Amino acid sequence: MAGRSIRTFTVLPHLPDRLQALQKIAYNMWWCWNHEAVSLFRRIDDDLFESLENSPVKLLSGIDQARLQQLLHDDGFLVHLDRVEDALNSYMTSATWFQETYHAPDDFRVAYFSAEFGIHESVPIYSGGLGVLAGDHLKAASDLGLPLVGVGLMYREGYFRQYLNVDGWQQESYPENDFFNLPLIPETRDGGAPLMVSIPFPGREVWARIWRIQVGRVPLYLLDTNIPKNNPDDRQITGRLYGGDNDTRIRQEMVLGIGGISALRALGKVPTVCHMNEGHSAFCGLERVRVLMEEKGLTFWAAREAVSAGTCFTTHTPVPAGNDVFPTPLVDHYFSGYIQQLKIDRNEFLGLGRQNPRDENEGFCMTVLAIRLANTTNGVSKLHGGVSRKMWRNIWPELPEAEIPIASITNGVHTRSWLAPELSQLYDRYLGIQWEERPADYGIWKRVDHIPDAELWRTHERRRERLVAFARARLRKQLKRRGAPPAEIARADEVLDPDALTIGFARRFATYKRGTLIFRNLERLSAIINDKERPVQIIFAGKAHPRDHGGKELIAEILHIARRPEFRRRIVFIEDYDINVARHLVQGIDVWLNNPRRPLEASGTSGMKVCCNGGINLSILDGWWVEGYAQDNGWAIGAGEEYTDLTYQDDVESRAIYDLLEQEIVPLFYTRSIDGLPRGWLKVMKQSMSVGCPVFNTNRMVQQYIERCYWPSALRYRTLTADNLKKAEELAQWRRRLGAGWSRVRIEGVEADGADPMQVGKELRVKARVNLGGFGPDDVEVQLFHGLVDSFGEIPKPQTVAMSHNGTQEGTSWAFTGTIPCQSSGQHGFAVRVLPKHNDLANRFEPGLVCWG
Repeated sequence: MAGRSIRTFTVLPHLPDRLQALQKIAYNMWWCWNHEAVSLFRRIDDDLFESLENSPVKLLSGIDQARLQQLLHDDGFLVHLDRVEDALNSYMTSATWFQETYHAPDDFRVAYFSAEFGIHESVPIYSGGLGVLAGDHLKAASDLGLPLVGVGLMYREGYFRQYLNVDGWQQESYPENDFFNLPLIPETRDGGAPLMVSIPFPGREVWARIWRIQVGRVPLYLLDTNIPKNNPDDRQITGRLYGGDNDTRIRQEMVLGIGGISALRALGKVPTVCHMNEGHSAFCGLERVRVLMEEKGLTFWAAREAVSAGTCFTTHTPVPAGNDVFPTPLVDHYFSGYIQQLKIDRNEFLGLGRQNPRDENEGFCMTVLAIRLANTTNGVSKLHGGVSRKMWRNIWPELPEAEIPIASITNGVHTRSWLAPELSQLYDRYLGIQWEERPADYGIWKRVDHIPDAELWRTHERRRERLVAFARARLRKQLKRRGAPPAEIARADEVLDPDALTIGFARRFATYKRGTLIFRNLERLSAIINDKERPVQIIFAGKAHPRDHGGKELIAEILHIARRPEFRRRIVFIEDYDINVARHLVQGIDVWLNNPRRPLEASGTSGMKVCCNGGINLSILDGWWVEGYAQDNGWAIGAGEEYTDLTYQDDVESRAIYDLLEQEIVPLFYTRSIDGLPRGWLKVMKQSMSVGCPVFNTNRMVQQYIERCYWPSALRYRTLTADNLKKAEELAQWRRRLGAGWSRVRIEGVEADGADPMQVGKELRVKARVNLGGFGPDDVEVQLFHGLVDSFGEIPKPQTVAMSHNGTQEGTSWAFTGTIPCQSSGQHGFAVRVLPKHNDLANRFEPGLVCWG
């Protein structure tokens, strides 16, 4: 192609004026969670819509002009179109929960950074749960009216497409995204030229173009480096999601974090609060610091105080391998010039990404950087919060694990995106239309009991039939592509039974998720599955990471077992798991199986999607199911045990699955009343809905992020940046003084005034003499740390009492006194400790400095 100058131009579909609203609806992803809008596009050409990944933009590009002329004379279609357009206009302009609840200043804005966003299968820039959660987060923010913008990368190829070879081994293909057949809106400068930002790289600038996808009220801005201005290597930065090596990854994360902040500034959308969804975007904090230093002439430390105040971080992975750690030479290569702009030395910079800042052998971890630059840090379920505190405790080595400042906000799902249209109509009829606006209202979901059993069961059976039809069609397609003989392809129509108990297992095929656990005893499984009176069938789907050999082996094992004569009609693996496959599965299955090794599932959200569709969970007590399981709304595998012998664990837990299937699940499903209804099963279905739906939805989740993270962070950010960042400067100076002088603080004596044993109802008075080493008593909080002592001599559930001083010094030390109430009998213990105290700290444990007596 050298020497050839190719000029480009864009061709858009020609829509008659009366149908222009179709374009407007297609370019706002609101359509994908509005069933009326989806059915509008299906009405144009159902088969074509399905073959084009359910994409309205592709549909409008591919539809025959003659069909458009027909639609112009179809009164029913035009009325439907007007109704959907009116609904979109009303949605975009009506008052919102956030406006009515928070009287935020006009410039309040949250920027939500994520490496992937799963909004709909027609926009393939996601790999799995993290991206789908991010997409659902944007949708809920839109529904609630939260002033939020999304920031991500626009991948040329996205994540891989999966297909299996004859032997069942996963193969990957990377089809290119056709940007001009996606709902992408190019951001432009005043003259119409593409809006671009530059990111400093060693010896060069890398340029990124900005695209926008409108998600209801929320704009999602995506950066794209595949532009002629960049060299061929840099054009590949936004080539693939999670592709390439460490070098590719650090460059992607520089574009996401540093480029993302530059893009928001170029767009005039400067955020009050940045939310980093996983550590991939942690460089955004550094760029905000650099900009503030440049604009206000601040030191790094003062700018960092202000930026951290307005930053939130969510960690998703409970395994160390899931956190990006870059070797020091790689960080040196890409950030040596950047460090100079931050005006700190190399060791101070590297220390930001190390659990122990002084350990030169430790790599640079993006999760640690994110934690150090955040006002709030949270895991994604209560159990995961505890796992995260254990994982990252070395950042605060002096603190007991229970006090590590990592909270939890349990994930949710965007109910309307995952709900079957038929069930949505049932909910409208029996719950009232308020369930859509108030999905977190317990009172509304209690009305699930009003749905007549016969109607609910008929609706669910139709969904199962549709799932079976979908699975058969996908299987036929898979067999044809593999070159299977015609007889085998024809047999695909006999696979699965629309009336049989259907189990779904679909997720990322990481080894810890144990995709083949149910195959531990094939003889026993065969007896369960092939019972003539009470048959059972299983549908699998999921991708293994291209470099995860163990995950690929699990998929191949499922394929080999599914080909055995005794399993051929009962076990199916659907290739290329995506949002479309997930939607069919969660809307049609009876039982959702989940059997990870506890506690390695951070949250999991697929089981939540099952709840709103009346499916029932059968799961290890891990992630969200620890909170979701209520005895009568599904089944727990085990009782939350954790094992060291993994083979023994697999034996025990696979037997538990068989026992539950044989003794509880299969009998309950097939026990029918005189009118043919499984009344007992329907009772559990309704419990699954009424217990799960009001809690595990993204409206509740985003409201909690607003209440616990965004709003407190915005207030603290406003406090620290007021008066030309006066308080940020003061806090930075106080912290430096703290770092220099804390080692001189010590507890010189502790006296307890009380007999041993004490009696319940009495108080133990304690006096401590504390040398504050040059600090005043208002700079610290002296505490009694007390509680019941365990067999290791530790206090696992501590309570604290603040000690007071009378304002007098005794020589070089200060006297502090406090009392411990004796409220229960047993072996109690206490210690005295000193914590630094400052009114502008995010929390008292954040500095990580403790002096113990």
